[in-house]
Amino acid sequence: MDGGGRFSQSLNASGLGSGGAPAGFRLRLPRFLRRFSARRLRAAAPIEQRVPRLAGIALVSGLSGVLALAGFVASGRYDAFVIENGRPLDIAARLAGFGVERVTITGISRMYEREVLSAAGIDWRSSVPFLDLEKARERLLAEPLIASVSVRKLYPNEIVINQVEREPAALWQRNGEIQVIAADGTVIDEMRDERYVNLPLVVGEGANARLTEYLGLIEAAGPLGSRIKAGTFVSGRRWTLKLDGVDIRLPETGAAEALTRLVRLERDNRILEKDIIAVDLRMADRVVVRLTEEAAAARAESRKKPKKAQPT
Repeated sequence: MDGGGRFSQSLNASGLGSGGAPAGFRLRLPRFLRRFSARRLRAAAPIEQRVPRLAGIALVSGLSGVLALAGFVASGRYDAFVIENGRPLDIAARLAGFGVERVTITGISRMYEREVLSAAGIDWRSSVPFLDLEKARERLLAEPLIASVSVRKLYPNEIVINQVEREPAALWQRNGEIQVIAADGTVIDEMRDERYVNLPLVVGEGANARLTEYLGLIEAAGPLGSRIKAGTFVSGRRWTLKLDGVDIRLPETGAAEALTRLVRLERDNRILEKDIIAVDLRMADRVVVRLTEEAAAARAESRKKPKKAQPT
């Protein structure tokens, strides 16, 4: 400035930098302001520069696909597709070479292979990678005839099932239905075919729980045991055996001893070959025999005939 308080140089652009700052001076904004400014600049860019090309088409296509899939499922067509072809994951695994082509079953005795496969939920639509082993095992254990089981995978194409079956001991008839039971009386299967026809047969309420007792009576019958076809548990107290079409009525106590008497009668008198329909052994001091209708009628008729006079 001169003595009059005036600048000795004019205040023009030659003496100042841009924005009124001295030449050579550069203004630096704080970092957070610089970031904010950059974001504002990017936000101000046109949307076609900020969104990848074809993103809108992809978004619309994806939304349309989701809606189409939801309609496919809701219409029930998806379930029908799965029933006919299997789950999509299983289809993909089969195409990749991991379909179930072989199932090895060990411990099978009374069941058929098709029954085991059906119980496990394994068929041509299954695949090894996506087979739920725990679910298959639970389904198999739900079968009364199977006591224990394990299921494992052998890649690429095999499933191995190791099972232990309950041993059927007899047939139990109740209310007109016949079921297969184990030695402890547990029902393990239905009488559906000819597999169990040679098993002993017990009849009546509670007969299954007394199976051991019935099998003991068959043994006590000795040579007649093979001729016993069934045992009916009467009134929850005693047994009536069906032997060659003849009812053998046994006492509530001492049934084995009564059978010993029957064996002796058959040996000495061939009682079972006569025209009878029942032998009552419930009284220890006598044997009561019931004749067939024809034999009873013939006996009654013979009693009506007058006796011949004796010669004098």
